[in-house]
Amino acid sequence: MVTKQFTGTPEERADLRRADSLAREIFSDVANKWALLIIEALGERTLRFSGLRDEVEGISHKMLTQNLRMLERNGLVERTVYPTVPPKVEYALTEAGRGLRATVDAMCDWTHRYLDRIEASRRGFDA
Repeated sequence: MVTKQFTGTPEERADLRRADSLAREIFSDVANKWALLIIEALGERTLRFSGLRDEVEGISHKMLTQNLRMLERNGLVERTVYPTVPPKVEYALTEAGRGLRATVDAMCDWTHRYLDRIEASRRGFDA
């Protein structure tokens, strides 16, 4: 994977409205359903790949692998490999990942709070 070089001032690199900003690339990486569900599943615990796959219902092996690599690349997930046969690999949130988890938890709370209203709105819209 090639690391893209971002130019401009720190403010420009952090501006989500700019198509060429680092902030937008990071936002695009983590604002997908699988990444958010992986972050929620890890929570305050460490899980192996198979444990994560069991926790995130419906995710394919390929999507879990891609998202774990992306989260690790962005410093949100730490991957620990133990020198055993077969190798034991565990995943845990980093400090930055735990910080993002607070936002994910708030999104989950919002979903639960407004689920009935959203469901009613959908029924009315689809009628």
